[in-house]
Amino acid sequence: MNIEPAVFYVFAAVLVFAALRVISSSNPVHSALWLVLSFFSAAGIWLLLQAEFLAIALVLVYVGAVMVLFLFVVMMLDVNFAKMREQFKSYIPVGATVGILILIEMALVLVGGYFAPPTGAVPAAAAAGYSNTRALGLLLYTDYAYPFEIAAVILLVAIIAAIALTHRAPRTSKRQDPGRQVRVRRSDRLRVLDMPAEKNEH
Repeated sequence: MNIEPAVFYVFAAVLVFAALRVISSSNPVHSALWLVLSFFSAAGIWLLLQAEFLAIALVLVYVGAVMVLFLFVVMMLDVNFAKMREQFKSYIPVGATVGILILIEMALVLVGGYFAPPTGAVPAAAAAGYSNTRALGLLLYTDYAYPFEIAAVILLVAIIAAIALTHRAPRTSKRQDPGRQVRVRRSDRLRVLDMPAEKNEH
């Protein structure tokens, strides 16, 4: 019995549903929780494709950075923490639903390995010293080197644009303009007054 196709469709359905909830939820806390679920679902699909490195990197990097993302959202939206604490109980159903779905997905991945492989044609097993991380690196930096570099440049430009759009210099800051200092003249800073001398008659 092979449950791998069923597990894939379960992960894909959960991933699509979670992604839709990320963009449709009006609460940033709920969106962050649904984003965690979508990352776990994508990691489960990569595990089915025997891409363990990508799955672990997705969980460690992106899921680990979700809290940082949430903090940025809180700072940008100026969320009222007192009001958030009052509505803490409203987050429990969404958090419990996400947690249960993640546990179910992890159970499906673990249990799926105990079932017998299908009776049809089975792909050849990898060699003993095979490393999908090394194979991914070779493919990424040889065949896809230029697209990878273009994507890196686009991300760099996006980071610079985001910083330029969100940076607000304080109004009370005082700074020097080197160009104006170089162009300054003596007549602009110094004025000599010719005043007649006066004698004290006393």
